Amino acid sequence: MTPKRIPLALRAAAHAAPARSKVEQQQISISVVPLADAATIVVACRRGLFERHGLDVTLSVEPSWASTRDKLVAGAVDAAHLLAPMAIAATLGAGPLRTPIVTALSLGMNGNAITFSRELAAQLPERAGAAALGAALRERIAQRAQRGERRIRLASVFPYSMHSYLLRHWLAASRIDPDADVDLRVVPPPRMVERLDSGAIDAFCVGEPWNTLAVQSGAGRILLSAREIWGLAPEKVLGVKLAWAERYPETHLAMLAALIESAEFCDAPENREEVARALSKTLGLSLEALLASLAANESPGAHVFSRHAAGFPWRSQAAWIAAQMLRWGQIEGPVDGKEVAERVYRTDWYRQAARRVGHDAPSEDWKIEGAHAAAWAVRSEAGSIAMAPDHFFDGRAFDPFQPL
Repeated sequence: MTPKRIPLALRAAAHAAPARSKVEQQQISISVVPLADAATIVVACRRGLFERHGLDVTLSVEPSWASTRDKLVAGAVDAAHLLAPMAIAATLGAGPLRTPIVTALSLGMNGNAITFSRELAAQLPERAGAAALGAALRERIAQRAQRGERRIRLASVFPYSMHSYLLRHWLAASRIDPDADVDLRVVPPPRMVERLDSGAIDAFCVGEPWNTLAVQSGAGRILLSAREIWGLAPEKVLGVKLAWAERYPETHLAMLAALIESAEFCDAPENREEVARALSKTLGLSLEALLASLAANESPGAHVFSRHAAGFPWRSQAAWIAAQMLRWGQIEGPVDGKEVAERVYRTDWYRQAARRVGHDAPSEDWKIEGAHAAAWAVRSEAGSIAMAPDHFFDGRAFDPFQPL
C-alpha cells in the first residue's frame, strides 16, 4: 500500500515549480556501491528526475563501503549511498575518520539476507525461521568445538552496518556469542560470492543481488532474510557532510525531492524491470539476479523503497543503531542516543523535500521499534501512513527513550 498522497492540486503545483533558480550548486556527484538498493539514485539519474529539479548529477561507482565513505569525507563526492550506521559512526568518531555526516533520507528498508555455503546449508533446516535456524546453528557450533574444528566464519559488509548488527542480534538472541563462538569477518559486497564459493567463509549477510547470485551460481543457499530478524529494518541512507548541507541547502533539498519521487517509482511492481535494467547498465550487475531479487514481496529480501514510510529517517532507528555501537564495544559511553539521532537524522529536511513533491511524511520523529506484529499505521501530515509488521524475531521491542 502506497503512502497517502497530498491533494492533486498541491502535487501539480509542486511538480510545476522545481525551483531551479534557487539551486546553489547545479553539478553534484554521488557515490554508489553496486547493490540493488542504489536503485533510487540510479533511476533518478536515468529518468531525468535530478535534471527536472535543476541538478546535473554524476555517479561514482565504488568497490567498497570504506571507499565511498572516504570519498565523501574528503569532498571527492557531494553525497553518498551509505550504510545507515556509517553517518552516526563518522559523526561520533568511531573508526578512522571523524566528520559530521547527516542524512535526511533513508534509501529503503530490508533487502538483506543470510546465505550459507552448500556444505553448511545441508546441515541446517531450510525455511525454519530465525529462532529454529539459530538453534540449529548453535548445535553445529557446539559439535565443531567438541571435534576441535575451526570456528564457523560469517561475513558482513562493514563493522558499522545493519548487516553486522542484525547478524549479531540474531546470533546473540540464539545464545551464540558473536565474538567468541564464531569468526566474524568483513568482505565487500562484490567479493562475497567468490569467498563463499572458495570456502574462505561459511556464510554471509549482504544486500541483493549478491544473495541471489550465490544461489544462481550454486555457491550457496539463502536460509534467512533480514526481515525475519527485524520486520522493517532500515538499510542505506543518503549521506552528506553537514557543512555541505548547510552551505547548499536548496541543492540538498532538490536532491532529496528527486530521490523521494524516484523511490516511489522504484516501489511500483510494474516498474521493476526498468529498475533492474537501469541498475544492470549503470552498476554492471547481473540483470537476471536483479530481476529475481526485485521480483515481489515474496522474494527473500523484500526491498521497500517508498511504501511504509521507507524514506523517512526515523530518529528512533538512529537511537537503536547508537545502542548497538555501545552494546558491541564500538564506542564508549556515555552516549546520548536522542541527541545523536537529532543531530544526524534530519527529519525536518525530509519533510521540506517531501512537501515539494506532494509526498506524505510521518508527523512524529520517534516510534517504538519492533512493537508491531501486525499491520498498523503512523500519524502523518496528511492523515496516516500504512505500515507493515516491524517486530523483532525474539519478541523484544526497542524504546528509544529507554535504550539500555
